[in-house]
Amino acid sequence: MKEPVQPFDWQRILIHDFPWMYLGEVALRTAIMFTVVLLALTISGKRSVKQLSVYELVLLIGLGSAAGDPMFYDDVPLSTPIVVFVVMMGCYKIITRLSDKNRRLRESLEGKPVYVIQNGCIETRNFDEEDLGQDELFSELRQGGIEHLGQVRLAILEPNGQLSVFRSTDDACRPGLPILPHLLRLATDTLVVPGQYACTTCGHVQPFEGTERQPACQQCGRHHWVKAMG
Repeated sequence: MKEPVQPFDWQRILIHDFPWMYLGEVALRTAIMFTVVLLALTISGKRSVKQLSVYELVLLIGLGSAAGDPMFYDDVPLSTPIVVFVVMMGCYKIITRLSDKNRRLRESLEGKPVYVIQNGCIETRNFDEEDLGQDELFSELRQGGIEHLGQVRLAILEPNGQLSVFRSTDDACRPGLPILPHLLRLATDTLVVPGQYACTTCGHVQPFEGTERQPACQQCGRHHWVKAMG
């Protein structure tokens, strides 16, 4: 019968049943696996230290799992994770070369660039197909110094998840949907003051001359508006 665990048993907490010299072996195992991981990432190239693609993510998950256990488990021989590393690196090199030469394979695995904003308006059809919420989109634009969508000529969601933003020139800037949080909270479906208003769903700007209740957006058909900025 297993003995009950004694709380605050420092021998068990610090070293368990291993001899203290085993910590030296753990240090050696860790140094070896650190070197193997370093060599693997060096061989994989600079792509692994940038924004991760699906290939790099699979590679690092596999290498991390293989590297961790032999650092401190005494029953895991070092030869096993080294074989895993060799196979993982081989698969990584093969799939990246095939992907570089085959556009269809690359797009099916990594995805392709998607236009999410054009000329100050959100491409709702493309946008809805991507794992990118409007709050996240606006947050990334604000970090780039954007105050309203009229300042954006193009925004492209790249396969690696990054957002490429191309600003309009000062003379080409147009009124657009404000993306500052305090202004977005002013959205309404009843327009009282004449002026230009931006649809909160797609960013399309329309002029209104008088009081209107629940006017539909000409582009997406939604009914919530905020005063256009710019």
